[in-house]
Amino acid sequence: MRTRPSPSRPAMLDRRTFLGTVAGATLGPLALARFQRPSLVLVNGAIVTVDRERPYARAIAIAGDRILDVGDDAAMRALAAPGTRVVDLGGRTVVPGFIDAHSHPAVAGRMHLRQVDADLRSIAAIQQALRERARTTGAGQWILAFKYDDTKTAEGRPLTRADLDAVSREHPILVNHRGGHTAYANSKAFELAGVAEGTRDPDGGRFGRDAAGRFTGLLAENAVDPFSRVIPNTYTRGDFQAGVALMSSMLARSGVTSVHDAYGSPRDLQAFQDARDAGELKTRVCCLIGAAHIDRMLAAGVRTGLGDEWVRVGAMKATCDGSISERTARLAEPYVGRPDDHGLIVADADALYPAARKAHEAGWQLGIHANGDVAIDMVLGLYERLQREVPRRDPRFRIEHCTVVTDALVRRMAALGVIPTPFSTYVYFHGEKMREYGAQRLERMFALRSFLDAGVLATLASDYPPGPFEPMMALQSAVTRRDMRGTVWGASQRVTVEEMLRIATLHGARASFEEHVKGSLTPGKLADLVVLGRDPRTESPDTLVTIPIERTMVGGRWVYES
Repeated sequence: MRTRPSPSRPAMLDRRTFLGTVAGATLGPLALARFQRPSLVLVNGAIVTVDRERPYARAIAIAGDRILDVGDDAAMRALAAPGTRVVDLGGRTVVPGFIDAHSHPAVAGRMHLRQVDADLRSIAAIQQALRERARTTGAGQWILAFKYDDTKTAEGRPLTRADLDAVSREHPILVNHRGGHTAYANSKAFELAGVAEGTRDPDGGRFGRDAAGRFTGLLAENAVDPFSRVIPNTYTRGDFQAGVALMSSMLARSGVTSVHDAYGSPRDLQAFQDARDAGELKTRVCCLIGAAHIDRMLAAGVRTGLGDEWVRVGAMKATCDGSISERTARLAEPYVGRPDDHGLIVADADALYPAARKAHEAGWQLGIHANGDVAIDMVLGLYERLQREVPRRDPRFRIEHCTVVTDALVRRMAALGVIPTPFSTYVYFHGEKMREYGAQRLERMFALRSFLDAGVLATLASDYPPGPFEPMMALQSAVTRRDMRGTVWGASQRVTVEEMLRIATLHGARASFEEHVKGSLTPGKLADLVVLGRDPRTESPDTLVTIPIERTMVGGRWVYES
């Protein structure tokens, strides 16, 4: 893997000298200045460092891509030399760059390039968008859409095969739910996939059927696989690069300076490097690698941590159960109103074990998707087994999403040092779905309060496209536990603004073993920060989502300015 710096990036400091100097406890700012003068000083700000040693400051000095020092205006101005740029923040709030510890920027970027965006508020509007695409698509060619949300359309019902047949019977159509675990297909798509009325449900999947046993068009979990296999993959290396560059810009505008791609492939890893080398990457990337690719990675000698400060290899990713937004997560108690429906297990512990064992033994971090309490129990059991068989110091097991917990599960997580990545924007954005889990169960979903109180270091995680990636929405969702309509879900799991800022920054860095280089505004760390239009600590909790992102800096360089 290429690790040379991008030609578009600022010149790097002599890090050994600089970091060694910063680490010297007896050296103050003036002594540091003899070794390195700042290239940029930001003054007159309200700086939240997320560093317990020095939590607040008025100014920050930056040298190259690193933080030189933080302190008061006079002290930081004193470090300036001829050529140092001094910027007055006008009292604005500065926080460390936000770290989205579970998202899908590579695949989402490609979807934005090619597919119909079905984030629309009526089935009629979705049909119209698909018809427009059909007019420019040759007969027999696939029409794909993403970000459809079954609970956000005016008709109050899910999309059906008949709805899609009304668009076209000549084009195969597949509309993916924004949650990523279900899709909706028309009759032509069923024909090409070889799925007939008598086809049985696959293991870990389900074809939607009406009362007469006819397909409704719904494909849940592994039932999507026959369709995916017959859809041509025509994306070029350039498309992969363009997709990650596009998503990188979108994330930078929202204040995200680092993102964990939660189901990457070798081609995605290549795309991130290509975008970096072309100067198009505006967010740092930790690329989790799907379990299907682990043998290739092991054969090449690749493991977690390989890379540089812009693109690095993360955990091996696998999936145990279903989705929260699509209501397929595997639960101990059934869904409200569906007494026989407990959700789906996609792969149980026995199925997950072979790849997990070989990756764990080879030094990989593991990140397994588990939403429901049944699935979380399975994954914890797998992790406990691996540590018994192949003990490792600080493996930092991750549970991706880790949504529905119990006190007993949280205690086991704390004992293992597990890192959960719960959905950060779901209470606010997907509130209308929460009734299917019930008010009582919501008191132990997206359980930030329970995690913090147990010493379990949860992260910010959007899972985009399934959830919006804007950190200010995540902040409001976690602090208020109130949805867009004003309904409160799980008030006992509220956290404070400052707690959520730590979750959204330093905890995310720790989830990828990078807390020593980012996640707080600490001397010696990377100069990744965000300038906010208003201070979230003094803002009404119900308007946090409206706080504008004015500037985003990555490595001492502004990558977004409003």
